[in-house]
Amino acid sequence: MDWFTASGYWLSRLVFQRALAGVYLVAFLTAALQFRALLGSRGLLPIPRYVERMPFKAAPSLFHLHYSDRFFAACAWTGCAVSAALLAGLDSRLPLWAGMLLWLLPWLLYLSIVNVGQTWYAFGWESLLLEVGFLAVFLGNDDVAPPIVVLFLLRWILFRVEFGAGLIKMRGDACWRKLTCLDHHHETQPMPGPLSWFFHHLPRPLHRVEVAANHFTQLVVPVLLFTPQPLATAAAALMIVTQLWLVLSGNFSWLNWITIVLALSAVEFPYDAPSTPDAPLWYEIVVLAVAALLGCLSYHPVTNMVSRRQVMNRSFDPLHLVNTYGAFGSVSRIRYEVVVEGTADDVPREDSDWREYEFKGKPGDPRRWPRQFAPYHLRLDWLMWFAALSPGYAGSWFGTFVERLLENDRATLKLLRRSPFPPDAPPRYVRARLFRYRYTSWRELRETGACWERTYVREYLPPTRLAGVAQRS
Repeated sequence: MDWFTASGYWLSRLVFQRALAGVYLVAFLTAALQFRALLGSRGLLPIPRYVERMPFKAAPSLFHLHYSDRFFAACAWTGCAVSAALLAGLDSRLPLWAGMLLWLLPWLLYLSIVNVGQTWYAFGWESLLLEVGFLAVFLGNDDVAPPIVVLFLLRWILFRVEFGAGLIKMRGDACWRKLTCLDHHHETQPMPGPLSWFFHHLPRPLHRVEVAANHFTQLVVPVLLFTPQPLATAAAALMIVTQLWLVLSGNFSWLNWITIVLALSAVEFPYDAPSTPDAPLWYEIVVLAVAALLGCLSYHPVTNMVSRRQVMNRSFDPLHLVNTYGAFGSVSRIRYEVVVEGTADDVPREDSDWREYEFKGKPGDPRRWPRQFAPYHLRLDWLMWFAALSPGYAGSWFGTFVERLLENDRATLKLLRRSPFPPDAPPRYVRARLFRYRYTSWRELRETGACWERTYVREYLPPTRLAGVAQRS
């Protein structure tokens, strides 16, 4: 190992790059399959309308230069193709400079999508993918051993992800300090998974152990990333185990998976690395310059992290180069869900034939068991969880969503699991009602077969027709 590279991490880099390419592939596939209904020309929050009022400098994107649904689709599917090529190792078969450009392409494409994605892309893992993806450009390929400074910066991201999440919990909801948050979290999390019901019904003392272990992993273990081996590898391995536990307990898009990818870069695998020539001078200069830039940009995330008014998941630059992270600074005690229904009756009455729309991931029918979707991201389902917390979260798009249901819009219906109306017979009215959901007990599950029990709370949207979509209450 010379002063610039660490040959012992040759296999670590390979595993990291292939895993990151897999996350990129999922992210672009999510964009390609969902954009038309969410962001397209007739989407719930159209990109053309957004770029008209948002200057390029504030949100750099290819779609400031040109937008059409066909062009967006081309960008998303190109991202899929490049990600698949990187997953197959094409970058290792190219010269160093060409491999770097190949890694730069998905970053540029995904940055263009995130910067016009509005609320549909306002999740911490979007910025995390961009920050990690930018560093991957400078990690090199088989022509050079991994640069030490880039490996350090990857650990610096992992430290901020975990330590920032730990701090926001300790400063936020008191239940984290009392070790009681998991009495509620598995039931009230945005999108439960197939095992979440069982996690919720674990003994309460075990929930206390889970929370305490989480605090240890997020507030103590990250410091060990910067210690010598094998301690750093042990710290990364512990983080991976914790993230896999979270994968089993819920659907958090690719947040857990990209955290695992980051942790893999800190693992020193027992492997005899092939000999590589010294890094070219131009490469050393570029890497060190980028490292200096990222070091300067780290000022704001560090300031935020030590502040008592710490905020979660914020980018401090339009390129998302260095960001701040955190999750679940507060935990809901009660789960609310918005249930959307339609009727073909000419006059909407309480006893009309109201039929429920079924979403793919979010709870609906109490007898329908949650499915595993992560790392795939069901964006509408996630925003419906926020909409249930407060109508303000849905003020910009929910009315248009109802209009699209009244039109039987094909792109919108593809976001759902099932529409209760045939394609040629849209509903005459659509309404939304707010329900409280809770997990059933073991006895209730055996007797009814239902994993949820729901109770009507109030009207969320009165019966609405195309002649004039009413505002929500």
